[in-house]
Amino acid sequence: MDFLKELEGKRVHDPLIHFQSKTDMAAAKSTRRIWVPGPVIVGAGPSGLAAAACLKEKGIPSLILERTNCIASLWQLKTYDRLRLHLPKQFCELILMPFPADFPTYPTKQQFVNYLNDYAERFDLKPAFNTTVVSAKYDSRCGLWFVKTLGLKNEEAIEYVCQWLIVATGENAQEVVPEFEGVRDFGGPIVHTSSYKSGERFGGKKVLVVGCGNSGMEVCLDLCDYNAKPSLVVKNSVHILPQEILGISTFGLSMWLLKWFPMRLVDRFLLLVSRVMLGDTARFGISRPHRGPLELKSVSGKTPVLDVGTLAKIRSGHIKVCKAIKQVKHQSVEFIDGKVECFDAIILATGYRSNVMSWLKETSMFSEKDGLPRKAFPNGWKGESGLYSVGFTQRGLLGASLDAKRIAEDIEHRWKADNATHLMPRLVTCACASPLAEP
Repeated sequence: MDFLKELEGKRVHDPLIHFQSKTDMAAAKSTRRIWVPGPVIVGAGPSGLAAAACLKEKGIPSLILERTNCIASLWQLKTYDRLRLHLPKQFCELILMPFPADFPTYPTKQQFVNYLNDYAERFDLKPAFNTTVVSAKYDSRCGLWFVKTLGLKNEEAIEYVCQWLIVATGENAQEVVPEFEGVRDFGGPIVHTSSYKSGERFGGKKVLVVGCGNSGMEVCLDLCDYNAKPSLVVKNSVHILPQEILGISTFGLSMWLLKWFPMRLVDRFLLLVSRVMLGDTARFGISRPHRGPLELKSVSGKTPVLDVGTLAKIRSGHIKVCKAIKQVKHQSVEFIDGKVECFDAIILATGYRSNVMSWLKETSMFSEKDGLPRKAFPNGWKGESGLYSVGFTQRGLLGASLDAKRIAEDIEHRWKADNATHLMPRLVTCACASPLAEP
């Protein structure tokens, strides 16, 4: 843009430029800078798409930066084949566009991906793919964000300048891979569920699945379908609820009951029904937490498991339940109760975590401990200095849609008052601190 070239000219004649290091100058020469009139959104998952769509509806342009080559990369690249939405579709649709009427109650992985592609097409959302954000920093002198990126194979460096930054990388940006003593001696395959597609390669083998969340439970069920012999590591207590109660979604029923009854009473109802339908899970080595499932979710974000048939396989003995791992040995695992068993493979269903703190140079909004907003839901969507987050509510796609709507409404107020020409003085002020290369 012309004003960026003008800014470069001002930088050359500014005496403060001599305080910059030669390293900074060299980096600047190889970096293009691009002004973004609207928000920059980091992440092209469902949350980022929802935020961009809400902004588009208000006439506000945005730029979505995505490190992979597709939207919803977690769904497209890191999920197993049999995956379906665990909640009914009405609780998983993005704001402004419902699921097609002919979709089943629990859409398949591919149906959900198709829905997201249609969503992006409907709102004409075109992310910048293969663009990895390496840092995002706010410059208080000019009131702007500087977002540094690297392109495919780190070949091209671009720094985007914007007034608003929306963090949409979500709670599941990076795999959690626990360390176990002796893991290097195992000798067999050890894979995270992000690399697991189906149990076909594990047919007839003894497989240890580490982690008893929804993914771990369903992977065990999938392994059974391929005649593998899975064992499930249950380290902590966990709530297991039926996916449906008398043909009604347990989640949907819970949301309806919460409109009329206190959470603890609804929790008691859910536990009573679960006991009748599923039996006492403690008999199989799976104890329940002291807090009820809804209370635990609201306090810690820990989601109860919705059983889709795994518990029946545990009862029948097709899936064994094991204690926590003490150490890994060659083709075997020792558990904390002293038992040692042989396994051909280990699958880590240990989940994901936020990666925000690896690139966002800001600590007031996000916790350094877990990379989640410090403020609890529903107040974690807005930070300071034009910083926002979407998809960190620990309340699924419903929470993401709520965040997206609030963010768009908040930015709209300033968008109407500001425009690019108003930002020129601030851009000039920043010229000395962040040298420009030719765009």
